[in-house]
Amino acid sequence: MVTPDRFSRPSVMARLDGAVYDVVVVGGGITGAGVALDAASRGLRVALFEKDDFASGTSSKSSKLIHGGLRYLQQGDVKLVYQALRERKRLRRNAPHLVRVLPFMIPILTKDGVVSKKIARALGSAMWMYDITGGWRIGRIHRRLSAKRAFSHLPTMDADRLSSAYLYFDAEADDARLCLTVLRTAADLGADIANRARIESIAAWGSEHRVTVVDTISGARHTVGARSVINAAGVWSDEVRTMDEGADPDTIRPAKGVHITVPWDKVRNDIAVVIPVPRDRRSLFVVPWIPNGDGTFRFTYVGTTDTDYGGSIEDPQCTRDDIDYVLAALNASVTTGVTRDDITGVWSGLRPLVKTTDNSKKSARTADLSRMHKVSVSSNGVVTVTGGKLTTYREMAEDAVDVVCERLGVRTRSRTKRLALHGARSRATPRTELDRHLDARHGSDSAAVARLITSDPTLAEPLVPGLPYVRAEAVHAVTAEMATSVDDVLTRRTRARLADRRASLAAAPAVADLIAPLLGWTTQQRDASLADFVEECTHEDTAALVGERDLW
Repeated sequence: MVTPDRFSRPSVMARLDGAVYDVVVVGGGITGAGVALDAASRGLRVALFEKDDFASGTSSKSSKLIHGGLRYLQQGDVKLVYQALRERKRLRRNAPHLVRVLPFMIPILTKDGVVSKKIARALGSAMWMYDITGGWRIGRIHRRLSAKRAFSHLPTMDADRLSSAYLYFDAEADDARLCLTVLRTAADLGADIANRARIESIAAWGSEHRVTVVDTISGARHTVGARSVINAAGVWSDEVRTMDEGADPDTIRPAKGVHITVPWDKVRNDIAVVIPVPRDRRSLFVVPWIPNGDGTFRFTYVGTTDTDYGGSIEDPQCTRDDIDYVLAALNASVTTGVTRDDITGVWSGLRPLVKTTDNSKKSARTADLSRMHKVSVSSNGVVTVTGGKLTTYREMAEDAVDVVCERLGVRTRSRTKRLALHGARSRATPRTELDRHLDARHGSDSAAVARLITSDPTLAEPLVPGLPYVRAEAVHAVTAEMATSVDDVLTRRTRARLADRRASLAAAPAVADLIAPLLGWTTQQRDASLADFVEECTHEDTAALVGERDLW
């Protein structure tokens, strides 16, 4: 049995100097988290270091879908879809508290629409292919809906243009919380996990490596030994490879994805809807978000775009052009006239697509590029895993750790296919709306959050007015989930900023006051963390007023 402080940042940092690990993982996104879990589950001694916060890059800025990707099937990438749908089934079994079935509807608009009857028939064939490839694993298969039934799922559509629709099934999950849960599962199995821990150097040391880690909170430097290093840094993978190899390999082609959040009343969809982008070959997801418990929701988010990105990978902001693109697609499908003033939140992230001889040309659309992952090994023995997608993180991790085990001469297989994630077991039956909310985010850890409320009933009050998160979740975030800032709490441990940025800004001072004593902050540290959050939100708001190149 591991000690309760296994997922404690101070405890991890205190163990580093002089430690020698079988595997050091660089990057605390979903791929790195999966690698740490896979390696720890095989009995290897593992450390993972993330320079910022867990999932602070791409892994908190996805469409939050656990899916095969119907469009990849239409592009002929059957292997990827099969792999993803198989992993979707495993995730639903291993993390039932986080991964939920989500119905999807594709409207068929044949009157002045973009989908002809011929295309509709082809789409029906694609639906059958999706089911056969693995869609059936979710326990349901697609079906055709009448125009009346389709309209009931999205009553803001123009009913006169609606011919029918297809209904199929995938799944959804909070991406940042899934990433955190995988990391906590790795820690449960003995891995040392730390955020705000930047890798400064990776040096060959005989047949092994010396890795220098900088604690970006205290400024302290630590050196650890590593029998192997796995680079799982996503869009920063080339930076890590440059550190190891001495030259930029230029292997990553970032693709930007953007989402906007609007009040649910402006759309009123009770299931996810796939809408076409006018005069384009792409589609966007329209996903209802944060249920009220009565069949209605608080928000709907719309995305994702998929475009080449040439700016700083540290600052992929949602711009005026991005917002106009998404709004144009949404307003072509609904009649409520959604405007920029209706937007309550935005998020923008970069997919780490792998360049090949064919796709390195800018003429190839990023939307058409494969999401298959790649594992490579440098001359110094550093293993890099890149590409892939959220749904397939487990298989990406398995492949990377297989390579390491072969190099280390360790005979062992991955044990994560049926490994329950942290919080999945011993869950109590939710009885109240708060119970259901906590269970869907924390699983069996809901009991720990509930105990906080029992000890201090004021912790049951909303963290951000208008949102379902409670103050106890912020306390739990800093005492049990390694949150170290106001931004960690409001952007990733909860998703308050993504749902309603203005409300989150208004609540931020109270959040800072709540977590400051728990983190041992001085007044100056409390003010600095609050100021950082305000600056991030202000920058995000300013970026939405300018074009892409103006921002660069």
